Amino acid sequence: MHSEQATLYRPQGPQHRPAAAPPPVLRELLARADVQINGTRPWDMRVNDARAFRRILTQWSLGAGESYVDGDWDCERLDMMFERLLRAELDRTAPGTAKLRLLLEGLRQRLFNLQSVERAHQVGERHYDVGNDVFEAMLDSRMIYSCAYWEHAQALEQAQVDKLEMICRKLELKPGETLLDIGCGWGGLARFAAERHGVHVTGITISKEQLAIAEQRCAGLPVTLRLQDYRSLQGRFDKIVSVGMFEHVGLKNYGVYFDTARRLLAPDGLFLLHSIGVDRRAPHTDPWIERYIFPNGKLPSPVELAGALEGRFVVEDWHNFGPDYDRTLMIWAERFEAAWLRLASHYDEGFRRMFRYYLLSCAGFFRSRQGQLWQLVLSRPERRGGYRSFRPSASAERPA
Repeated sequence: MHSEQATLYRPQGPQHRPAAAPPPVLRELLARADVQINGTRPWDMRVNDARAFRRILTQWSLGAGESYVDGDWDCERLDMMFERLLRAELDRTAPGTAKLRLLLEGLRQRLFNLQSVERAHQVGERHYDVGNDVFEAMLDSRMIYSCAYWEHAQALEQAQVDKLEMICRKLELKPGETLLDIGCGWGGLARFAAERHGVHVTGITISKEQLAIAEQRCAGLPVTLRLQDYRSLQGRFDKIVSVGMFEHVGLKNYGVYFDTARRLLAPDGLFLLHSIGVDRRAPHTDPWIERYIFPNGKLPSPVELAGALEGRFVVEDWHNFGPDYDRTLMIWAERFEAAWLRLASHYDEGFRRMFRYYLLSCAGFFRSRQGQLWQLVLSRPERRGGYRSFRPSASAERPA
């Protein structure tokens, strides 16, 4: 496993103390979601070490995730278990000291700007820079690390192409236009837009590892890529796109983010925002995801997002295809497991369990419908004329 990640994620290993009976409060909570401790169904929890009970009851989501990574418990189908837990809203029913910890975490996120300029690169260093080999194995050939569009596709490769083409069509891209890609990742969308639609792309990322691959993949194309925070951007662009980056902006920065986008967007331009959302406002991010996967992240609710847009942009289109993320994540998880034999020489078993837990718990999150996936098309109020929403049809010409 790579550098600083090695000690952070090394599992402690089970100590073979599963004999203790589960605390009644935990058994009753899980029963609300039809999940049993040491049951026989695929979504039941199999306890390998009785310390899991204490860790879950005192730390709730954080304790559950950490004890899974440490091998204290297992589940054949984590995605099915999490769908049940979230549909029963057990994530919002923490007991005892776990509830106090969550209240304190919510207070911390309200009082402090966890996504300040000084902290902006943390998610790049902790997650996106973990190792390109992991993402190359897990993702499609363009390394698109966001929800695919499955309306007419049967395979991940085509589903991601359909998503990229849908974005370009929604933006009404024309040859020679300038496109700003905020959070360009490994350059997949930038390359696609430059090659297929003839636009000049400027892309920014906060990940050094992403930038290195993006520059290779976009070589020879009218694409400029930078390691840069969005707040320092200058210039004017015909169109703007941001895919899977808004989740890292943070509630305290929504105003700055949209003010920056409005300043950079041409008066007649269009801005497509692609973001995960939640069905209702949440006081804090899931503690395990925040600590181990996406530090300082915050998923917007419809009210939070609409409130930040009011007075800044006109919402031309709001498209929700959240269930498509469930299918995307399940395929990523399958590809990650299939590649483990060649990844195992660089990463330990704790990392494997961490990534499995991340992907499958997120699949359950979207399947439960707490998680949404939104694409918004936005315009400045002074834009002339109207806008016709675009959705791909089965008969529409699809790029190869």
